Amino acid sequence: MAFSAKSLLPAWLRGYQKSWLSTDVVAGATLAAVAIPECMGYTSISETPIVTGLYTVIFPTIVFALLGSSRLLVVGADSATAALLAAGLGGAAISGATPGSQEWLAYCSVIALMCGVLLLIARILKLGFLGDFLSASVLIGFLTGVGVQVFSGQIPDMLGVPKGTGNWFQQQWTMITSIPEANLWTVAFAVATVAIIFGFKKFLPKVPGAIIAVILSIIASTALNAASHGVAVVGAVQGGFPPIGLPQGITMSDISEHLSTLLGIAFSCFVLIIAQSAATSRSFAMKHGQPVDVNRDIVGLSGASFAAGLSGTFVVNGSPTKTQILDEQKGKTQIANMTMSVIVLLVVLFFTSVLTNMPKAVLGGIVFVIGIDLVDVAGLKRIYHAARAEFWIALVTAIVVCAVGVEQGIVLAIIVSLLNLIRVQYNPKKYIVAPEAGDQFNYQPAAPGVESEPGLILFRFDSQLFYANANRFVDDVQKAVDAAPHPVEWLVLDASSLTEVDFSAAAALMGLLDFCDARHIEPAMARVDSSFAELMEAYGVQQRIPEERWFANYTDAFAAFAARKTTPAS
Repeated sequence: MAFSAKSLLPAWLRGYQKSWLSTDVVAGATLAAVAIPECMGYTSISETPIVTGLYTVIFPTIVFALLGSSRLLVVGADSATAALLAAGLGGAAISGATPGSQEWLAYCSVIALMCGVLLLIARILKLGFLGDFLSASVLIGFLTGVGVQVFSGQIPDMLGVPKGTGNWFQQQWTMITSIPEANLWTVAFAVATVAIIFGFKKFLPKVPGAIIAVILSIIASTALNAASHGVAVVGAVQGGFPPIGLPQGITMSDISEHLSTLLGIAFSCFVLIIAQSAATSRSFAMKHGQPVDVNRDIVGLSGASFAAGLSGTFVVNGSPTKTQILDEQKGKTQIANMTMSVIVLLVVLFFTSVLTNMPKAVLGGIVFVIGIDLVDVAGLKRIYHAARAEFWIALVTAIVVCAVGVEQGIVLAIIVSLLNLIRVQYNPKKYIVAPEAGDQFNYQPAAPGVESEPGLILFRFDSQLFYANANRFVDDVQKAVDAAPHPVEWLVLDASSLTEVDFSAAAALMGLLDFCDARHIEPAMARVDSSFAELMEAYGVQQRIPEERWFANYTDAFAAFAARKTTPAS
């Protein structure tokens, strides 16, 4: 097979227009102004050195840009994966791995490498659909719980008091009882930061308020010598090129000893990465009428995870908020994200010294706002009004994330999503279809006393038929027959939703045909396609129903029943 140079280019770069370049560069510069303070703030969640947050939007972002398919998806540090990471490592209580230590960072990098492996396996096995098993409602609940964890976790830094230990409730109690000890200078910096960010959001939304807050706080802290007033400052920040190579500070035996724990944390991050990144990539691609290639994006995310693990930082993810900002700035392609990476690299190489006097309360304030934004009250309201059962699932997920932990929350989210899928498949909506004027049809819920016509029931079951719901399907059909106002002469099954029928379901169908024989009911099928007919022939169902009662549509079925009523029996 011949390869051209063009075939090696990223998909988003093919057809690139020169007129896009200036827009991409300006959008990238604006994105850098947002990403720099945010990513530094995320390190207060991951509990790694501040510079590692900046590392997440250098090589990981560039590698995704070269390997992924999405034109806009911004890959870098993310609050949810950072929270998962910190919660998992903190709960593991690995000897020597204390927050902020070299060992802690090394384990974070190892987990990023494991995520890279898991994502690569997912791509090879074409498992991109796994992200779809984390339902939108559960994801909203999970991220809302993470948001509460994130913003509440920043309050001690914003008050200048020690963080508590224990579960979330114990930590909040420690914080509340420590309020009298709050440092007013620290509180002033925190409040000013939050006010600046919200003020710019309201009055100058195109200007990143977080970077303004950082710049002003550094100037004020230096001028007022804030450290002498008890304000905790960032201190010296390591500068220079990101360290390239395997994680340092731990050995292979350390990794082997804690392999199951590390893999568990990596798997939780892996599920969230696929779900969040795929949803973000898909939504923005659809918005602009662009093709979506989730499996290609998984390759990019795998490469980004490897880049993170090999450049001294932690797990990265597709960021909905930064991608939204890039879209609002009219960014066209990943050139914008690569521009951001270059700017951040210049900051890491030459300007980390200016961060020395930045109060930690400022980073706390930035992350506090990020946490508030994650609490999706509007999304929860939409779920409440549209699907009450899913709302309670989302709410329980959020509570578990807060009360028990982020890692347990993602496990619950996966389990609940699968159980909800099973619930929907086991007990789907059921209808009895009746004809109306003008070749229209009325889908009536299958309640007692409902029939399509006197003597006829056309039954629709809105699910595939498999071993778990086959008996439920038969029971529902029998109840409809028993409760019909008139003796049922014909039972027509809508085959359009029964696209997959397994062996157990076929056996249940045969039992339903026995029931029809015992009641002297004529069975029929409507909206039958060739693949369904072949499947029914293989199971022996087709031989039980005469050929003339296999209908392509509802109209033919109703017409045949009407003819049946007017044709004398031979």
